[in-house]
Amino acid sequence: MTDLIPYQPSTAPAAYDPATLAVLYAMEQAAEEHLDAIRPENTKRGYANDWALWAEFHDWLTERNGHQLPLTAVTKGTLVGFVTWLDVIKLAAPNSIDRRITGVTVTARAEGAEVPKAATLAARQALKPLKADPDRIARGRGKAAAATPEQLQQMHAAAPASLAGIRDRALWLMAFGIAGRSAEVAALRADGITLVSKGLDVQVPAVKGRPARTVRVAFGRNPDTCPVRAWLTWRAAADITAGPAFLPISVHGAIGSDPLSPAACREVIARSAERAGVAVRLTGHSMRSGFITASRKAGKREEKIRAQSGHAANSPVFWGYIQDADAWTDAASEDIGL
Repeated sequence: MTDLIPYQPSTAPAAYDPATLAVLYAMEQAAEEHLDAIRPENTKRGYANDWALWAEFHDWLTERNGHQLPLTAVTKGTLVGFVTWLDVIKLAAPNSIDRRITGVTVTARAEGAEVPKAATLAARQALKPLKADPDRIARGRGKAAAATPEQLQQMHAAAPASLAGIRDRALWLMAFGIAGRSAEVAALRADGITLVSKGLDVQVPAVKGRPARTVRVAFGRNPDTCPVRAWLTWRAAADITAGPAFLPISVHGAIGSDPLSPAACREVIARSAERAGVAVRLTGHSMRSGFITASRKAGKREEKIRAQSGHAANSPVFWGYIQDADAWTDAASEDIGL
């Protein structure tokens, strides 16, 4: 019987010649342009937002390890880290995280980066238990919980007696006092916060196209939750008179020179609330909505509240907060003879 010998070509396949490579490259480019042209505009906007978050995540990493990674370095480690950051810091819903993974992957490949399949598989493996958590699934289905003065008192009581604890208390009380967005809190400057007889004049810088504004933060009746006292304590402890208002602090207690990022400010608030055992999950926006709600319940006029928060007169978000605060004021079912 004759042994079967596998077919073996006499010569190896020839490498593509330069002309063939040029044609193949041109066809690749044409395919990318065609796919981009037929991609819906809302999808393009979504991918752009995903990439912006990917860049914000890298800034957050840089604050912690002192090294800026290239955005095109999409690896198993960075993509799983991105999932964790979106879950813990941004408090994103699992389905939103899933979409972000796709957006980053598509954009990175469009930028010419190689995204290993193992990286996307690992990211979705990290996402899998999050999709089974009812609390996480419920994220994004409503407004951020509004912080209350009582919750701020809880957070004060649980804050550590350290330099970081002093900074954190000043940060979230200032965020509440100015009804500030996290980006605005991150952009505050020490030389833009002036002590006056009744409290603080605070210059809130322009961020993301929103105009700058000057707000007044009055002394609080309760020393534990007074934004003015908390700021003065932090300013003295950190010995700052100019530059960024809120700075990073190393594990050894060394104060950095760069400002905290908006993500770091949100992390401070979320971590402080969690440490205090606050029953609801507080986010960076909770301080802003909490101020509006508390101020309205105290009987403050709408135009005064809007001047503090920087909302436009016709802002549906602002009027939604006002409506929530007024829900039990002269309720329709109250005192009707029942």
